[in-house]
Amino acid sequence: MTERTPSPGDESPLVVKETREQIEQTDEELGLTVEAPTAKADVKSRMREQAAGKAAQVRDTAKQAKQLLKEKAPDPVVDRATRTAAQVRSAASRAGELAASGAPGSLPERTGRVAAKAWTHRTPLFGVGAALVVLLVVRRGRRRR
Repeated sequence: MTERTPSPGDESPLVVKETREQIEQTDEELGLTVEAPTAKADVKSRMREQAAGKAAQVRDTAKQAKQLLKEKAPDPVVDRATRTAAQVRSAASRAGELAASGAPGSLPERTGRVAAKAWTHRTPLFGVGAALVVLLVVRRGRRRR
């Protein structure tokens, strides 16, 4: 490009082309200038990108460690680890089934039965409660003397 200052009446195709190129270049520079702080300010996206990169790095390291362990560990150790892992999975599965089937339904049911019995026998319960309160008040009064 030649550095030429166009005169006010000079509108030749070369001058118009150069002016358009300068405008486009300035627009690009301004666009980059505006986008840079915006990209820096978007901390959430940058953190996600970094986390994704670190996660991939950890997965790769885990794969390498697993492969190295397979190569270096003696066969009896690998067999034992495999059996133990199967036992743990089986026990966890059984515990999950028991928790899903037994506990949630039976606990409220038992609580409801106890509450119903207590309501049926409320008069003796109130009497025992009142006697306990009287006993505690009398006992506390004796300690203060």
